[in-house]
Amino acid sequence: MTYRRPDGRRPDELRPVTIETGVVMHAEGSALIRMGNTVVLCNATVQEDVPHWLRGQGRGWVTAEYALLPRSTQTRTPRERSGARGRTQEIQRLIGRALRASVDLEALGERQIIIDADVIQADGGTRTAAITGGYVALVLALRKLVEAGEVSARVFRPAVAAVSVGVVEGTPLLDLSYEEDVRADVDMNVVMNAVGEFVEIQGTAEGMTFSRATLDTLLDLAWKGIQELLRIQQEAIRRTQPGG
Repeated sequence: MTYRRPDGRRPDELRPVTIETGVVMHAEGSALIRMGNTVVLCNATVQEDVPHWLRGQGRGWVTAEYALLPRSTQTRTPRERSGARGRTQEIQRLIGRALRASVDLEALGERQIIIDADVIQADGGTRTAAITGGYVALVLALRKLVEAGEVSARVFRPAVAAVSVGVVEGTPLLDLSYEEDVRADVDMNVVMNAVGEFVEIQGTAEGMTFSRATLDTLLDLAWKGIQELLRIQQEAIRRTQPGG
């Protein structure tokens, strides 16, 4: 029997996705992404410097910071005042790696762009939403640098987006909500670019092993979802006025 999703979606259907841009006036680029009940605010900051280990090499850097805001979850998540915990560090590194894949770091020059991804509301897929929304914030910041003549347009590499997939009660699913994620026998996060190449795959069996055929099915689902997310990203970027 095919698993019935709590929200009535088809197995291969994304949650409703919207991306609003220009939501923070002081950020060089900002995007508020909603994927179902998951809401993440992504801000891009341009710094005219790079980490010390990159100085003098003529190339830039893109990095990320990620946080669950205190009431983004069912119970209050304490602020990480003494430094990021292990899970947070792992997610930040994933977001940074994914977004660096969309930038020519030599064309960026010796400057750093920091993406702050703050989860306002969590219902599964926060790290993938942070990548998808963070890319939009990043592009808007880069676009300002290009318009100002500070950076060449070749700084843009193929767009990236990310989505979760998994298996619940034997059924492969796209874009898991929290209720589905905690029940999943297989859980996977997939990052791809606009030319169909993989940037990163994180996957694990949570209580059962899975076959190569199941892996192929999950990757096909991820590809389908990412194509739609790439389209939504580009629409959000196109409707944002230059300089916005």
